Amino acid sequence: MHGLDDMRILVIEDETKTGEYLQNGLTEAGYVVDVAANGIDGLHLAQEMRYDLILLDVMMPEMDGWTVMQKLGGRTQTPVLFLSARGTLEDRLKGLDLGADDYLVKPFSFAELLARIRIILRRGQPQKQEEEIFEVGDLRVDVPKRRIERAGVRITLTNKEFNLLQFFVQHQGQVLSRALIASRVWDMNFDSDSNVVDVAVRRLRQKIDDPFPVRLIHTVHGVGYRFEHEA
Repeated sequence: MHGLDDMRILVIEDETKTGEYLQNGLTEAGYVVDVAANGIDGLHLAQEMRYDLILLDVMMPEMDGWTVMQKLGGRTQTPVLFLSARGTLEDRLKGLDLGADDYLVKPFSFAELLARIRIILRRGQPQKQEEEIFEVGDLRVDVPKRRIERAGVRITLTNKEFNLLQFFVQHQGQVLSRALIASRVWDMNFDSDSNVVDVAVRRLRQKIDDPFPVRLIHTVHGVGYRFEHEA
């Protein structure tokens, strides 16, 4: 686990003053910070460099934050925190549905931003109890290496999909409510009008269940989900 001064953050923000404000504040807080002034440059940096976190503005010309996130897709497990003046529930859910780890609405206090960043980065650090390899049927999840294989086939997941799968395998055989999944994987209170958990589970199923004959993720109607290999 590397120290704070090794933590690299990429800020993708088209407003020059905001970008400078974030760079100066995060640098003072001890992070190494790169700033991209548009989505195209930001996408290039995100694909070419290793970052511990990406702060991604939504509203940008030419290529907006949604598009950047979609193009990154499953090719990065770097956590993403959306920053946006658009604060509707629909916008926040869209960001989370795309695989972001958090969504912060502008204007925000810098103290809150730092707190959100610490939570995300701490979540990404391997803890001793998590340094395990789980096997469920023909699925193998190597937590320290964040490597997933099923029937010998390598599976690539986004950061959020991996966190969801890890939560499932650590509680295999248990019935997990949507509220519990939301609170443990997204650090958010479950809104009954929100389908963010169901969307994430559906995307995970497309990768680890649909291509294989035996289903591992089971829907428990009216409650949530159960992760189990049923012989």
